[in-house]
Amino acid sequence: MDNISQQLDEIEVLKSIFEEQWEIDTETGIYSIEITKDVKLFITLNSGYPSSAPPTYDLLAPNLNNNQKELIKNEFQSIYEEECGNPILFQWIEKLKEIISLNENAADLTTASTLESSEIVTSEDKLKENKPFLLPVTHGSTIIDRKSVFQGHACTVRDENDVKDFMSYLMDNKKIAQATHNISAYRILLPNSIILQDCNDDGEAHASSRILHLLQILKLSNVMVVVSRWYGGIHLGPDRFKHINNAARQVLVQGGYIN
Repeated sequence: MDNISQQLDEIEVLKSIFEEQWEIDTETGIYSIEITKDVKLFITLNSGYPSSAPPTYDLLAPNLNNNQKELIKNEFQSIYEEECGNPILFQWIEKLKEIISLNENAADLTTASTLESSEIVTSEDKLKENKPFLLPVTHGSTIIDRKSVFQGHACTVRDENDVKDFMSYLMDNKKIAQATHNISAYRILLPNSIILQDCNDDGEAHASSRILHLLQILKLSNVMVVVSRWYGGIHLGPDRFKHINNAARQVLVQGGYIN
């Protein structure tokens, strides 16, 4: 598929995922998306994208310092290099959201340190009630086919509480929560050498058992995989199962669970 065709397909997918958040200036051809009220990403697609050159971007983020902007630049470049000529706008947007979220959380903690002692106790109590998710999570590369998007997420889990916490963590992400399906499977090796395993189709019949089977044949344990699918309006038939399995395998590779 040539660059123009890939660009058109990618833009359609982004429109279906982000809806009114994804905008285009018809006069300049520049695309944009508002990450927060203080952060907006502008993207220009050149003739070499995605096969031989990354897109051009501008970031409107007056509250970010130079170090933070340099981090974003390096992360964007790394994503483009890792994808080797594949569309990367969705990954760029999600990475930017992740960085902005971390910065906002850090700012919240700084603000909390200035509160009166009685208020700090209240804040700490809230933190205890809403325990942060501390397990390492890998978000895999996206697979795009006929406007549908597939992305895997993987996490090391050691008990059923970890399983529940991982799903809750993912559902806190608005875009993941709004996916058409979040298909999951996990395997846990218990201290008595018994394997605890389960899977959930989330409406995509027989899909999760295929992911569980993948974990079984790879002899993996203490890992959970969730594959998010955003339906693009075109039926994929059996191809959707291939993409679900590939998304699961990719995130396992990227997370270091398999070579």
